[in-house]
Amino acid sequence: MIYQYEKILKPRSRGFHLITHEVLHNVHLPPTGLCHIFIKHTSAALTINENADPDVLHDFELMINRIVPENLPGLYHTLEGPDDMPSHVKSSMMGSSVTIPITHSKLNLGTWQGIYLCEFRNYGGPRGIVVTVYE
Repeated sequence: MIYQYEKILKPRSRGFHLITHEVLHNVHLPPTGLCHIFIKHTSAALTINENADPDVLHDFELMINRIVPENLPGLYHTLEGPDDMPSHVKSSMMGSSVTIPITHSKLNLGTWQGIYLCEFRNYGGPRGIVVTVYE
């Protein structure tokens, strides 16, 4: 069986936001399978990483902005602001989906792992995701 859920994540400020519980709210997980989560945007991303130390969120933001800074001379795609084109590049680097095994009706994440929304726009708004569960 395949189950699919479309969800709208609440708007968040720029940065990295733990969304594991929000993604799983009202999602049926079978005893074993796979959970695929896809974000329907080109200026935000999903990733799995450290979920215990809040300093990780700050450091993620610091590092990604050093790798892909705003206001680079020569960019053409700038009509929506200086965060627009860099957000597309960051999104491509981080990725638009994650796939996680399901074991005993739970996501089989590591002890310190969580699902993150990577919001790269200053005002990204609500973000749509698709959660597909393969039983």
